[in-house]
Amino acid sequence: MPKQPPKQPWYKDGLQFTCSECGDCCTGEPGYVWVNKAEIAAMTELVAAEDVDQFEDLYVRKIGVRKSLKEFPNGDCVFFDNASRRCGVYSARPRQCRTWPFWESNLRTPEAWAQTCESCPGSGAGQLHQLDEIEEQRQVFRI
Repeated sequence: MPKQPPKQPWYKDGLQFTCSECGDCCTGEPGYVWVNKAEIAAMTELVAAEDVDQFEDLYVRKIGVRKSLKEFPNGDCVFFDNASRRCGVYSARPRQCRTWPFWESNLRTPEAWAQTCESCPGSGAGQLHQLDEIEEQRQVFRI
């Protein structure tokens, strides 16, 4: 019996995404932006915090055994500047932010991707990202 080629994902021909810089993914409903030691260290250096402990006291909260960036009471990320609509740590942003919208949860089905496109004006528009790039991003951070 001949071996079947691996099944290609529904997005095998690629997906479009170009960030519209709307800030919607950084604001709104409360949630979590998970961070690891390396990401905390990079952000600590970028914001010129005295040390990692000081950075964590100011910007990180512990959720069980994991760590997440703090939020303002309205759900906005602590590093989101509402006036400029910019991220204060963009060059050192966590992998969760860097890999949006190519998260496993957004790629499960065409319907999940359609929902992502409804909530994110950059998803489904702009640059065509090829399968290998999407898969690479999907593997970086699973949510």
